[in-house]
Amino acid sequence: MMPDSDWWHALWPHPDSVVRALHVKPGMTVVDLGCGDGYFTAAIARQVEAGYVIGLDLDPEMLAQAKAMCSVSENCDWLLGDAMTLSELMPDPVDFVLIANTFHGVPDKTGLARQIAAILQSAGRFAIINWYPYPRENTIVLGQARGPRTELRMSVAQTQSLVEPAGFELETLVEFMPYHYGTIFRKAV
Repeated sequence: MMPDSDWWHALWPHPDSVVRALHVKPGMTVVDLGCGDGYFTAAIARQVEAGYVIGLDLDPEMLAQAKAMCSVSENCDWLLGDAMTLSELMPDPVDFVLIANTFHGVPDKTGLARQIAAILQSAGRFAIINWYPYPRENTIVLGQARGPRTELRMSVAQTQSLVEPAGFELETLVEFMPYHYGTIFRKAV
């Protein structure tokens, strides 16, 4: 479920700078996994310029919102489907996959990472934006505790331990203060 736009914008006031910090480059083909309302999809579309972004989500209402958010971009495509079948949904390899603020809720995290590895080009990148494992009552946005339940939050080491067995190596850690980090994994060659 997507958070309401007020606190989402308060938490992520500059989505373009987030996408740049994750090393998304012009010309890339990027999958925004669990794209929700398209907030980061639109920023990716601007960053890749002549490249391409594919927003994937399970919820048709979210995809409709994402399409509206990205209506001025001609380099977006949309997939309705389950990320756990990603290798069946994507006919061609991509350069980069982003999953933002939802990895904590994936039941089979290593299985998802395997699906992502299957669609990435050699040495492609997989970025995860996660909440630091702070207690939920300490992650205040617009005066209220926000984010997933405390027990769902993961440290960098926990994220790494679940992703690397799928054929990845941690390449870069990006701080998104005050509550998030980004891990960029490179597909092992």
